[in-house]
Amino acid sequence: MSYDKVEVPEEGEAIEFDGEELSVPNTPVIPIIYGDGIGVDVAPAAQIVLEAAANATGRDIAWMRVYAGEAANERYGEGEHLPNETVEAFEQFHVGIKGPLTTPVGAGFRSLNVALRKKLDLYANVRPTYHLNGVPSPVSHPEQMDMVSFRENTEDVYAGIEWEAGTDEAEEVREFVEEEMGFDSTIHDGPVGIGIKPISEFGTKRLVRRAIDYALENDRDSVTLVHKGNIMKFTEGAFRDWGYEVAEEEYGEEVITEDTLWEERDGEAPEDAVVVNDRIADNMLQQILTRTDEYDILALPNLNGDYLSDACGAQIGGLGIAPGANFGEGRCLAEPVHGSAPKYAGQDKVNPTAMILSGRLMLEYLGWDEAADLVRDAVEQTIESGTVTYDLERQIEGGEKVATSEFADAIVENIEELA
Repeated sequence: MSYDKVEVPEEGEAIEFDGEELSVPNTPVIPIIYGDGIGVDVAPAAQIVLEAAANATGRDIAWMRVYAGEAANERYGEGEHLPNETVEAFEQFHVGIKGPLTTPVGAGFRSLNVALRKKLDLYANVRPTYHLNGVPSPVSHPEQMDMVSFRENTEDVYAGIEWEAGTDEAEEVREFVEEEMGFDSTIHDGPVGIGIKPISEFGTKRLVRRAIDYALENDRDSVTLVHKGNIMKFTEGAFRDWGYEVAEEEYGEEVITEDTLWEERDGEAPEDAVVVNDRIADNMLQQILTRTDEYDILALPNLNGDYLSDACGAQIGGLGIAPGANFGEGRCLAEPVHGSAPKYAGQDKVNPTAMILSGRLMLEYLGWDEAADLVRDAVEQTIESGTVTYDLERQIEGGEKVATSEFADAIVENIEELA
């Protein structure tokens, strides 16, 4: 495949996927989007850390710079926020990483993050939340937080089906809902915006299946289906029911439900089995704070997943620490949870930890577990030493404030010492 405005590195090889397994060369080509705002600072910092971890384990990364957002607009022309070349690069090379992309609120183009996830069918947004020693936290026991959120990435509010208040289309939908469907007292008079949130059996089951598989492969104890099914019975309630169907019909004795646990086993879970339970979303928001250590893997529709994973991130020091990645069949696109923070762009100031730890997820997906562990350990060691960016330095007594690039250099030094 040829590219017009991006360069494929000569020294790298493409990752292959045969429908079941990845074949990863020692020097894979990895597309990277720096992104908007602080992406120009955190993405290069992540690159040098991830490359150092790869090198320390006898491998290398051939970076392929691709473009989205404002950088794409400048390179490809006005209005080209997500060029076809960028999407094609991730399709061809299977695994990549991106920085934050700005999404306008209320008007303008829809989210580029969502567009990439949909075009590549990256249906699972996975956000591990764990505390690193030395990171200040607003809670007393941040070490109790060790959850992984599996957030559905293609449906619910991210399907983007809505009509603007005052338009003919919105009025047509209102008339249909009121006159044809009989919901005559549901919608207030006057202009009204209307949206639809689809949640499908197919989308739900493949997400829950991925969450349960992860729990089994990583010796986790439970998977919790988080929903608002007491109110939204045919969407979020269906998410719950379809999730239980996967647990009950596809896994045999490896997986049991919470009802079975108490009705047949008096609360004693069998060894090496995963317990699937469910919680109402608003209740879960307080339980992750009050009963943090009782939860493990969360499977959630899109909007619930956004709220809950951010709330989890707050307990371990904020979104500047929180990693994430999007997964499909034979695809991974790592990205930090935080936004683009344009007012800090280019200042070599912000914390790149979330981007670096998102890259750690990418390394794990490649099967480079030793390199991934080096990244985590070196980041933690650097923070514990008090060598941190401004956001953490102001909370740590005796901390040393360093620039984004200096923080990355310090992590690289620790990787070399740990290797």
